[in-house]
Amino acid sequence: MILNFYKYQATGNDFIIIDDRQLLFDIRNNSLVQKLCHRRFGIGADGLILLRNDPTYDFKMIYFNSDGYEGSMCGNGGRCITAFANHLMPDKSFFKFIAIDGVHESSIDNINERGHLVRLQMNDVDNIISKDNDYILNTGSPHYVKLVDDNHHMNVVQEGRLVRNSEAFLIDGINVNFVEIHKDEINVRTYERGVEDETLSCGTGVTASAIAAYFSGKITNQKIKVHTPGGELSVTFSSEGDGVFRNIFLVGTANFVFQGKVDI
Repeated sequence: MILNFYKYQATGNDFIIIDDRQLLFDIRNNSLVQKLCHRRFGIGADGLILLRNDPTYDFKMIYFNSDGYEGSMCGNGGRCITAFANHLMPDKSFFKFIAIDGVHESSIDNINERGHLVRLQMNDVDNIISKDNDYILNTGSPHYVKLVDDNHHMNVVQEGRLVRNSEAFLIDGINVNFVEIHKDEINVRTYERGVEDETLSCGTGVTASAIAAYFSGKITNQKIKVHTPGGELSVTFSSEGDGVFRNIFLVGTANFVFQGKVDI
């Protein structure tokens, strides 16, 4: 079967996106997803996303990590699929879609033919576990946030794997973020479970890092600029105290890279 695909990236987090409104893609075929995401034997991507019809919402998002298995919510993937939905439905700039963690709203502004500024509403955060400079919270995916003085010279893969494969997180895994604070901005590097490597950017990780930085008291703004190896994002939210955050938005560009066909 010939499969049509689109490649998108958001601050360096790249995805294969497939229009699967006809339900032709076998979501049980984990090895196929793994092969397509492989950077030497396939198309290459951090993950694969299916866009499907939904009876209630504009579309349904199904996300797979590059290991071939369905993952939890992907913030950058959510921004990319919004840009793709706008490609399929060019008259719409506001979307309401369903993902594994629930309903999301998103909006898009066209910058140019290949670039879009996407604003994605994330899930509320109701609980943060803190210990010293470490924080655990869920922003659609579980995240471990570690505040550090210098993440530029860190071995993120080595340090991230130590946390991700520790006894507490070995079974379900966790994403690990190393966050450096500079006044009212943060630098973030992330080790992603499922990819099992550092990625250039992680949307749910950026969101978790911004909220943790605010929760720590080291940042007072509720709109935070975030620098990642793949580019800049911003996170806005409203804090209701006691680790409760509402109206959380992840904002940044999402870009079409190319489209193609692959024989599967």
